[in-house]
Amino acid sequence: MNITGKRIVLGLTGGVACYKAAELARALIKAGASVQVVMTEAARHFITPVTMQALSGKTVYTDQWDNRIANNMAHIDLTRNADAILIAPCSADFMRKLVHGAADDLLSTLCLARPADLPLLVAPAMNVEMWQNPATQRNAAQLQLDGVTLLGPAAGEQACGETGLGRMLEPEQLLEEMTAFFQPKLLSGKRVLITAGPTFEPIDPVRGITNLSSGKMGYALARAARAAGAQVTLISGPTALAVPAGVTMLPVLTARDMHDAVMAHVAGQQVFIAVAAVADWRVEASAQKIKKQYQGAAPDLKFEQNPDILAAVAALPTAPYCVGFAAESENLLEHGREKREKKNIPLLVGNIGHQTFGKDDNELVLFDATGHQHLPRADKNALAQTLIAEIARRLN
Repeated sequence: MNITGKRIVLGLTGGVACYKAAELARALIKAGASVQVVMTEAARHFITPVTMQALSGKTVYTDQWDNRIANNMAHIDLTRNADAILIAPCSADFMRKLVHGAADDLLSTLCLARPADLPLLVAPAMNVEMWQNPATQRNAAQLQLDGVTLLGPAAGEQACGETGLGRMLEPEQLLEEMTAFFQPKLLSGKRVLITAGPTFEPIDPVRGITNLSSGKMGYALARAARAAGAQVTLISGPTALAVPAGVTMLPVLTARDMHDAVMAHVAGQQVFIAVAAVADWRVEASAQKIKKQYQGAAPDLKFEQNPDILAAVAALPTAPYCVGFAAESENLLEHGREKREKKNIPLLVGNIGHQTFGKDDNELVLFDATGHQHLPRADKNALAQTLIAEIARRLN
């Protein structure tokens, strides 16, 4: 996903989290947006306008009496062609100003004077006690009633040395939230269950059977489905990936773990996307490490078939719309058609496993009852967005 062409007014208020705003500005621009920075006087105590100008490539505005704009009305002109205002970091004091309609500096005045249809998003950043204070909580609730979107805050260690809610979301999280905000809500009101990553079948306490799946495609689909307005539950085998923002994450290890988690959460889901590379077989794990026999044969591992998660869901009396994934090493068109028919599902997505596992891009083939459709190689996030749009079209 990207936000190419979007015009963002990025407001900075006083707080040590201003250092994150520098990386956020870079991330927004890299994703295709243009960024106009506006800073309060308090923000200038934490980061300089020179820094933000260098990163944004545009003049930074700090003074509501700035005469560099011809009509001397920066509070009007800066928002008239914008697609959104994002305040990051947003201090407790600035939240108060927004609630009460203050207009005592450039940033608060332009927020008050923004067009009624211009979205305002704020990323709170403050000490945990300030965030939990009843006054701040009342202001946060009122902002949401007023149509302002709150992004965060997150919990964790704070610059003051305390720990708890109040941290500003990380730049990559805010970029994810902004890209999601602008996506068409094609799955609004839908519940989507997704499996992702590999599974791991233990042989003994230190060895196991797994595969090369990184989970990137499944996690990209979780982000894209959430951006499309869905309520997303992600059941994932072991990966090194961050949990997508706004997604309910359920970590599992083995194929049986994944099967049990899926069957426990599939009720009420409208869509099930089985992206995970699930181990087809398991062995009865040894309680202790199997020692190497230097002059003997290799251990005799007896394999047992794992449950077929996708087939089990597709066979439910009230099954959701099922989308399967097939990673093949050859004859993709033949095997893809066969697998879709065998699983009795409306849509199967095929790829060549060794050409995609662990990579950031992929190419897909969609199989349905009418034939197949090729999606050329592209970034997995872009493919995920295309696939979610395709699923939404078929649902409707």
